[in-house]
Amino acid sequence: VTIELCLSAKSNSAYKALDAAIDDVRNGKIGDIPDHLKDAHYKGASVLGHGKGYQYPHDYPNGWVFQQYLPNELAGVKYYSPKENGEEKYYAKVYERLEQLKQRNKF
Repeated sequence: VTIELCLSAKSNSAYKALDAAIDDVRNGKIGDIPDHLKDAHYKGASVLGHGKGYQYPHDYPNGWVFQQYLPNELAGVKYYSPKENGEEKYYAKVYERLEQLKQRNKF
């Protein structure tokens, strides 16, 4: 979400995305960080499953790999929906490219 908002034009679409994410937090829709993203650099982390299955994006073509970044409760949630006007046309294409990568690289 953070990167998507940074890439987005400062527009109503970005505002709506941020507002929806804040609304989810306020309503308790936050969930836990996926285990593969949790810190695995301390004693006992492996016993808890922390870091297991993590895929380092920079080891993959284009520096991107399909893996879940959001909590299970929010998997698949899309907050940002770019419009087809102004600067957002460009961001819509970037967003579409990310979606194509996700579909192509699903396990």
